[in-house]
Amino acid sequence: MKNTQKIRNFCIIAHIDHGKSTLADRLLELTATVSKRDMKHEQLLDTMELEQERGITIKLQPVRMEWEHNGEKYILNLIDTPGHVDFSYEVSRSLAACEGAILVVDATQGIEAQTLANCYLALEHDLTFIPVLNKIDLPSADVEGRSKEIENALGIPAEDIIAVSAKEGTNVEKVLEAVIEKTPPPKDFEEGSETKALIFDSIYDSYRGVVTYVRVVSGRLKRGDKIFLLNNKRELEVVEVGYFKPKYVPANSLETGEVGYVVTGLKDVKDARVGDTIWKSGTKPLKASEASALSGYKEVKPYVFASIFCTEGDEYPLLRDALEKLQLSDAALTFEPEQSGALGHGFRCGFLGLLHLDIVQERLEREFDLDLIVTAPSVSYIAVMKDGEERFVANPSAMPDPTYIEAVKEPWVKVEVLTPKDYVGAVMQMSLERRGLNTGMQYIDENRVIVVLEMPLASIVTDYYDQLKSITSGYASMNYEYLEYREGKLVKMDILIAGEPVDALSVIIHRDEAYGVGSGLTKKLKEVIPRAQFEIAIQAAIGGKIIARESLSALRKDVTAKLYGGDRSRKDKLLKKQKKGKKRLKKIGKIDLPQDAFMAILKRS
Repeated sequence: MKNTQKIRNFCIIAHIDHGKSTLADRLLELTATVSKRDMKHEQLLDTMELEQERGITIKLQPVRMEWEHNGEKYILNLIDTPGHVDFSYEVSRSLAACEGAILVVDATQGIEAQTLANCYLALEHDLTFIPVLNKIDLPSADVEGRSKEIENALGIPAEDIIAVSAKEGTNVEKVLEAVIEKTPPPKDFEEGSETKALIFDSIYDSYRGVVTYVRVVSGRLKRGDKIFLLNNKRELEVVEVGYFKPKYVPANSLETGEVGYVVTGLKDVKDARVGDTIWKSGTKPLKASEASALSGYKEVKPYVFASIFCTEGDEYPLLRDALEKLQLSDAALTFEPEQSGALGHGFRCGFLGLLHLDIVQERLEREFDLDLIVTAPSVSYIAVMKDGEERFVANPSAMPDPTYIEAVKEPWVKVEVLTPKDYVGAVMQMSLERRGLNTGMQYIDENRVIVVLEMPLASIVTDYYDQLKSITSGYASMNYEYLEYREGKLVKMDILIAGEPVDALSVIIHRDEAYGVGSGLTKKLKEVIPRAQFEIAIQAAIGGKIIARESLSALRKDVTAKLYGGDRSRKDKLLKKQKKGKKRLKKIGKIDLPQDAFMAILKRS
């Protein structure tokens, strides 16, 4: 067995755009894992085209490095993690496979809300912190001030913070030394003990089938081993094992404490669920039913839902195949078939946030060449029926008849807004207008404040973040986490276009906000729906009561243009004939709704 004392497993966590992926590049270069010649682009571990274009990390990416320290060779397994709140599930996976975490903070911007959230996640997993202050090469860097800020917020002594420039490579070697000296090695196990490995990610490879990313907790995995998935109750044979450098490099075996991949030969990634335990009996004979699974991390639950339809009805099977393939590399994406009277067949999809939705939509359109209509995002609700039954409602159009409903519950979240103190009043006012409750405030230095709020998730998934950036001149950052479902005065509001309800535009809102939202939404829809040859009524209704209405006037042809002279009756006759034609058109007319009509719900404030 390999000596686990020479293994270090760690990840890099940071707020978005604090230089985390650039630091990972320098570590790869310094350890000669990747040569400068092979560094085809910056952020090498951001392998997706979208990641490179947007400059953000979407998928976690493991890599194995080797480094000599004080005459000893060490194996360093790094897992690069995303920085945006919508991909915090990727961060939680990484933490489950590590003993240490490099915490990267921008020396110009300081601690952000997502930095704190990731720190709390790391503390839950009992990881060792290696604090790093990045971008010290910039003229606006404030190393001393930001170090005190980290000390005040996280209790990490300022003298333990390593100041680096990932772009120029300054002090990056000190980071590696700190990883080796401070990060504890994996726990060792006796020779012959049962083999257990945690699956922290899985992807589908068209040539190899399902490839699981694993952290071996005890024992050894090698090609030809008969293994068992404890949660999924599947028996498999290992086809190949190896490491990430960062490409796949086959190996003879994966042993205690190591991070690598296992090719299972499975054809469906659902059979190798993230968080499952790979198990193999040791020298003591033990049945799989007697083995205990490893504790991984919480199962991902989507909170934001939107419906996706193809503009061409015959592309529905292509959309289904595309979503299935996308789900192979995105465990947080959920979908189920849905049928809409206005839009035909599609899927109701679950996401972790608006960025997650945006990334999925762009990948579907770009990688699978689909032309899509995506409805405005909504959250899930629980309808408590009069007989006591609780029904989960992921789509407003599926809300039961209100006469049978006792109460409706909506999800609430804890929101942490990190803002300069000058904007606290504006942040509080905006949040209270959205039914927010202020539960606390904390000054992390003399200029910056953490405002803690509790709010309905529905208030967050609209344009809250955009408004927050606007009122704070871009300085504020936010993070949120799910709390619970709470009862509220909630009603379903339908949108009727030309007298027909459009289920994809239905929303569930607070009764006190219904008139304002309905009025604003009908006005916006009037702007984006194209005019037709007949008048179109746009109405907002709660039950059978119309609460707001706008009328989109008809396109009119000048039928009297060809008349030259004659009495008034000739003109009236033509206008009367046109009026009859418009009336007939109104009965059989079909409205084509553009994508903007569905996104109007997002900007309803």
